[in-house]
Amino acid sequence: MKNILTLIVAVCLLGNLTAQDEITLEGIWKNYEFYPKSVPGFKFMKDGLHFTRKENDKTESKIVQYHLGTGDQTDVILKGSDLNKLNNYFDAKFDGYSFSKDENLILLKSRTEQIYRRSSRADFFVYDRKGKTLTQVSGHGKQRYASFSQKGDKVAFVRGNNLYYKNLKSDDEVVVTSDGRPNEIINGATDWVYEEEFALAKGFQWSPDGKRIAFMRFDETEVKEFTMTIHSGDLYPKYSTFKYPKVGERNAVVSIHIFDLVTGKTIKVETGKETDIYFPRIKWTKDANKLCVFRMNRHQNELDLLLADATTGKTSVLLNEKNKYYIDIDDDLTFLEDGKHFVWTSEKSGNNHIYIHNMKGKQVRQITKGDWDVLKFYGLDEKDGKLFYQSAEVSPLEKHIYSIDIKGKDKQQLTKTAGTNRARFSTTFYYFINTHSATGVPPSYTVNDAKGTLIRSLEDNTKFRGKLQQYGIEGAEFFKFRTSEKVELNGWMIKPPNFDKNKKYPVFMYVYGGPGSQTVTNSWGSTNFIWFNMLAQKGYIVVSVDNRGTGSRGEEFKKMTYLQLGKYETMDQIEAAKYLGGLSYVDKDRIGIFGWSYGGYMSSLCLFKGADVFKMAIAVAPVTSWKWYDTIYTERYMRTEEENPDGYKDNSPVNFAHLMKGKYLLVHGTADDNVHVQNAMEMVNALVRENKQFDSYFYPGRNHGIYGGNTRLHLYKKMTNFIFDNL
Repeated sequence: MKNILTLIVAVCLLGNLTAQDEITLEGIWKNYEFYPKSVPGFKFMKDGLHFTRKENDKTESKIVQYHLGTGDQTDVILKGSDLNKLNNYFDAKFDGYSFSKDENLILLKSRTEQIYRRSSRADFFVYDRKGKTLTQVSGHGKQRYASFSQKGDKVAFVRGNNLYYKNLKSDDEVVVTSDGRPNEIINGATDWVYEEEFALAKGFQWSPDGKRIAFMRFDETEVKEFTMTIHSGDLYPKYSTFKYPKVGERNAVVSIHIFDLVTGKTIKVETGKETDIYFPRIKWTKDANKLCVFRMNRHQNELDLLLADATTGKTSVLLNEKNKYYIDIDDDLTFLEDGKHFVWTSEKSGNNHIYIHNMKGKQVRQITKGDWDVLKFYGLDEKDGKLFYQSAEVSPLEKHIYSIDIKGKDKQQLTKTAGTNRARFSTTFYYFINTHSATGVPPSYTVNDAKGTLIRSLEDNTKFRGKLQQYGIEGAEFFKFRTSEKVELNGWMIKPPNFDKNKKYPVFMYVYGGPGSQTVTNSWGSTNFIWFNMLAQKGYIVVSVDNRGTGSRGEEFKKMTYLQLGKYETMDQIEAAKYLGGLSYVDKDRIGIFGWSYGGYMSSLCLFKGADVFKMAIAVAPVTSWKWYDTIYTERYMRTEEENPDGYKDNSPVNFAHLMKGKYLLVHGTADDNVHVQNAMEMVNALVRENKQFDSYFYPGRNHGIYGGNTRLHLYKKMTNFIFDNL
C-alpha cells in the first residue's frame, strides 16, 4: 500500500511538472504577467559611442551613462536626490530629460500632466553639469515643449497659449507672443487636429544659429467646440470643451511667423492668400536665414515646400508634389550639411522611395528603387555617404534594415533574421540598436555596428520565452488566399492546442484595416496576442486578415479605398470569413469579428453588411459615420460629405443597422476626445429605430484607450464572456 501511494504521488508530481499553465484574464490584465522586458529610454551621446538612460528606484531618478560597445556603465551623470537639495521644489523622481548640444546642460521634465495623445505640460529645470546649478525655467505655471537653442544659452517654451524664451545667462523670461487665449489663439503649439492627424504637437523651431524662433499661430476662433461630460463623483459633472473641426467645418486659420531675438520683432511668412490650407511641418534648412514650410491644400493631394527668407518673410517654391489620391506627411525631409542638397521620400513611383534633390528643387537621383516600400528613413551618415532605412523589400510581412550609398549603389541588408526589425542609430551612425521580434517571439534588443554585425545582446527575453512555453503560447501560422476579385490577401491564424482537422471550430477574427495599417506581420503581438492564445486554448481559431487599403504593398493597394473608406475593406473581410468557412475544420455558422477604433468601424460594417456570414461582432470605440470625425483624417481619404455624399452614405454603419442579424457588443469611453462617444450614441439610436437588440458597455471618463485601474480587466471579461455566450 505504501509503494502504491508513493507511485500515485510521483505521478501527480510529474503531472504538475508537465501540465500546461492556463492563461487567465487576471494574469493578462490585472497581474500583468505577459509583458516582456524592454530597453527603453535610449539617448545617444554626441560621441556616437555612449548612451544614457533614466533609471528609477523608489525615491529618485538617475541619468546613467553606458558604453554602447561593451555595455559597461561609465558614469552616473546625475541623481535626482542631489538636485532636490539644490531646489526642494524639484521632484527627485523626474519624468524625462534632454541635453544641450554641448551636453553640459540638461533640461529636466518634472510633474508632467498629459493633455492629449502627444501633448503635456510640466515643470522644467536646467541643470548645469559644470557649475552644479539647477535653474527653474519658469515659476509662473507649467510649460510645454521646452527646448534648448543651438548654443544652449536659451530655452523656448509654451505657457498657456503663448510662446516665451528664458535667457539662461541673464535669467530673464522674454515674451514672444501675448495674444494667446484658450479656444481662440494658440502660439507655438498646435491644435487638437494637427496633433492627432499630423502627429505634430510642438509648433516652434529654433534657427540653427539660435537667433530666431519660427512658430505657428492658430486662430481657432471660428472652429466649433465639442464638449465632453466628465463623471468623477462630484455633485455635478464637469465639462471639457475644446475646439474640434468635424468634416466640412472650419479649421483653424494657421500662419507662420519668425521672431528675431536681436531686434525683438516678428515677421509673418508669406504663404499665399488662401487660408483654408494646412502647414503640417516647418523645418529650418542648414542656412539660418532659410526656413522650409510645408504648405498643403485642404484635399491633401498637393504639397509645396516653401523656402522662406527669415529677414523678409518672402517665399519661393522649392518643391511641388501632386498626387491623384493624397500625400502622407512624415519627418523624412533632411537637409545636407553641404547646404546644397536635401533628402526626400515620395510615393510618386508607385512605391515609397528615397530621393535626393538640390536646393533648386531639381531631382538629382532616385536612391532606392523597386516594387517595395521604404517604411522609415533613419538618416544619412554624410561622412561615409551612407543612408539607412527600413523597408518591406523581403515581404510585406517582414521589416528589415538596410544601408545604401548616396549614389544608390552598394545596398546592404543589415538584418537577416526573419521577422520585424526596428533600428535606433547613434548620432554618428557607428552603431544601431536593433529591436527584433517575430510571431510568438518577444522582442530582443541587440547592439549592431553600421554593417549589421552583432556586437552584443542587450536583452533577449529568455526568461519570458520560457514563460510562453510554460503557458503553451506559440506563434501564428501565416496564410494567403485569393478573393473572388483575384486579389491576394495575407492573414495569420492561431489554432487551438491539439488541433484536430476532423473537428469543426468556431472562428474569431481580429480586424483593424485602416489606411496604411497592418495587423498581419511577422512580429510580436502585444497583450492582445496573449488573449488570442487564451481564446485558442478555449477552442477557438483566431484569425486576422489585412484587407485592401493596408500598408507595405505599394501605393495602389493602399490608396485604392480613396473616397470609399470601408467599402472594399468590408468586402475583403467578408470574403475572408467565407474563405475560412469553406475550410473543412471551420464551423461556418460560428464566425465572429472584433475591432477597436477603425477596427470597431470595420467590425460593425462586417456584422451588418455580412449579416449572413458573421454570427457576432464586438466594436470598441468605433466611428459609425464619417461625418462625425475630424477634418484632416476624414477629408484626406473621403473629401467632404458635400463632395462625396455616396461615399459617406454607403459606408457608415448607422445606415445599415436594419441588416443586423447577429449579436453585437458596442463599447465606448465617454471621455474619448478622438472618436467621440457621439458615434456610439447615434449607433444606439439607429439600432433602436430598427428594433435590434444589442449589448453595450460605456466607460465614464475613459478616453480612446479605455484603461486605468481595473478598466481593461473589466472590459476584456465582458468581451470574453460575450464570445463564449455568442460564438
